[in-house]
Amino acid sequence: MNASAHQRIVRIAALPAVHRAFQWLHLQEQRFRQWQIDLTRIPAPPFGEAKRAAWTLEQMQTLSLTSTGIDGAGNAIGYLRPPVPGEPLLLLSAHLDTVFPQETAIDVREDGDLLHAPGICDNGAGVAGLLALIGSILHAGLPLATNILFAANVGEEAEGNLRGMRHLFHGEMGPRITTAIALEGSGTETVVTRALGSKRFQVTVAGPGGHSWTDAGRANPIVTLARAIAELTPHSLLEDPRTTINVGTIQGGTSVTAIPEVATALFDLRSVDEGELLASEVRLFRAVEDAVLAANLSPGKDLSTEENLRFHIRSIGDRPAATLPEDSPLLQTIQAVDRHLGIRTSERVGSTDANLPLSLGIQAVAIGAGGRGGGIHTLREWYDPRGREIALRRILLTLVDRCDLK
Repeated sequence: MNASAHQRIVRIAALPAVHRAFQWLHLQEQRFRQWQIDLTRIPAPPFGEAKRAAWTLEQMQTLSLTSTGIDGAGNAIGYLRPPVPGEPLLLLSAHLDTVFPQETAIDVREDGDLLHAPGICDNGAGVAGLLALIGSILHAGLPLATNILFAANVGEEAEGNLRGMRHLFHGEMGPRITTAIALEGSGTETVVTRALGSKRFQVTVAGPGGHSWTDAGRANPIVTLARAIAELTPHSLLEDPRTTINVGTIQGGTSVTAIPEVATALFDLRSVDEGELLASEVRLFRAVEDAVLAANLSPGKDLSTEENLRFHIRSIGDRPAATLPEDSPLLQTIQAVDRHLGIRTSERVGSTDANLPLSLGIQAVAIGAGGRGGGIHTLREWYDPRGREIALRRILLTLVDRCDLK
């Protein structure tokens, strides 16, 4: 850890304006809790975040954030002060979407301090933390030299494919963002500095189908797809660099007495190394192509016949792998803040909104918004707010140091 970074944090933490921000955070826990409950009650599946974005925008405006609105991707955004052309920006974000379908029953149950509901932690805690930090900065009147773009973004989960982040970084403001911090769920010690890359594909094998008795011998799409999967199995787990291949779903056929016309499977490829991720993609394409070719070249088959199988592979997700350098000023700041607050920094690997900026060479992390949580991505998800305040102080000090003071 850089000694000068720690000295800066000690000076920053002693400033009256920072103390005002800390005091506001200390007094507003009940407000944060209510924000989290109200937000979680609004369904927000991938591509269905509009109502939650509108609610978040309303809270931003109530806090007197400036230049607010809903952008072209559906992100709720606002700025610390009106943006000036060409000025650098720091992005502080939290994703709005959840993994749960629109029809999921969401009844937030309170059990003492604990909150129980699907999405209450991921990412109810993150969005509540975003609003808390906006409120503390504005209440304290922190004179930050670098402007902050606050975003409650869409498209972090599953099929969302980071579309909210892609819009921010590939749009007009993208070239001006020098640092990005994504608030992700609970936690006080964690910081994601290594982006877990992933590629997701839908593989479809199709043929003429037929009757299981009278058309016996025709190539079977399910069998062919199964052979491709079997070919990939030895490569499903590589330890160094850690790389995985998973078959999440497989579907096909209409009857036990029919040769299916179509079989479809969803593949999830992951790695901390972009090169291994590409190698897994090549293995997948080769395994499917070889399995289909083998089925079509079986004895007695004519390659020109209409009875041959066809295949199609469609990309349904692509998240780049990347790593924040150990000498990154952002990481050095977080380590210095943690030393000051008595937190043990825990660097992690994760698939988060930070993947995109890291892949673009922009210093970025995903960081917990405090408290504890469990049952993530299940109907049993829960959140305990105890410890939220110190995590918000951690993020606030990081923001002040990276933005500097006027």
